[in-house]
Order: sequence, then C-alpha cells, then structure tokens
Amino acid sequence: MGSSSGATGRHRTLNGRCFLSGPNDNIRVPLMLAARLMRRASLECNKGETMRRQLTALIVSTALIATTGALAHHSFAMFDQENPLELEGLVQEFKFTSPHTFIILVVKQQDGSNQTWSLEGGAPSALVRDGWSSKTLKSGDELKLTIEPLRSGAPGGSWNVGKTKFKDGRPIVVTH
Repeated sequence: MGSSSGATGRHRTLNGRCFLSGPNDNIRVPLMLAARLMRRASLECNKGETMRRQLTALIVSTALIATTGALAHHSFAMFDQENPLELEGLVQEFKFTSPHTFIILVVKQQDGSNQTWSLEGGAPSALVRDGWSSKTLKSGDELKLTIEPLRSGAPGGSWNVGKTKFKDGRPIVVTH
C-alpha cells in the first residue's frame, strides 16, 4: 500500500482517506483498539478542517454579537421622530458623560409652572467632533431647540447639535 501523502503517527492517507497502519500491516489489531485508533486517526485527519470551521464560527458569532449589541444600544424607538417638538427653556445642567450627553432643561408651562425635561444627546466623542466640550453650555443658558419627544409623553426626548440654538436665535458658537 502506498500513500499519496505522508504518514503521520499511526495513520496514513490515500486519496484523501485515512486508514490505520501498524509497524507491520500484516498484524491484526484487536477490534476495540482498532476502533479507538480509527477515531483518533479521523480526528487527526480532520483537525485542519475542524479548526477552520471553528474559527469561521467564532468570527461570525463575534460579528453578530457586536452588531446586535450596537443595534440594541442605538435604538431610537422610544423617541417620536414623526412629531418633533420645539422647546424653550433654561439649562439646569449639561451632563457631558458617556455613553450619552444630557441637557436638563427647565421649561416654563402655559400656566406659569416649571417642568423639567431630560434630553438625551449624542456621545461626548461625537459632540467633541462638532467642537463641543463640557463647558459649551452652562447652567442658566437660555436655549431654543427642536427635539424628538418621548413616545410615552414623559418630559424628555432626544436633541442634536444641529437643532440647538440660544433662545434669541444665535447659534451656539463653540470656541476651543
């Protein structure tokens, strides 16, 4: 029996198939030992293919987990994007924290009472790219902004840099 590829250990391959060989091919191996050796030989022959499949599965799983997490984190379903709302109010606090910035805005109601709105913005890193910093807005600044309100009707929503100005209409000029 010749082998088309080299022999390794106790198995040989011939035309892509594995078979057992002993030091002397004329010696009979007891059936249980032969079965165990065949399993081991099969594993050795398929080791490369198995490793490739496992690596592919690992890469695909990692990609799915990463994108699923990102999509779940960046869901905007809680905001009513079809019915934007314009707000005017005083900045109570500007939270420049990860993963999202927040403007806590005190809005005067028609009856004269104040209502506090919690407005979620982009990530600090995104705002920095637009020139913002933790000092861009200060407590007491009067803002006029268009938001996407919460679907629940609670006083909150989503804001973005492009739809935020001072109450008198001046753009928020960012200085470094």
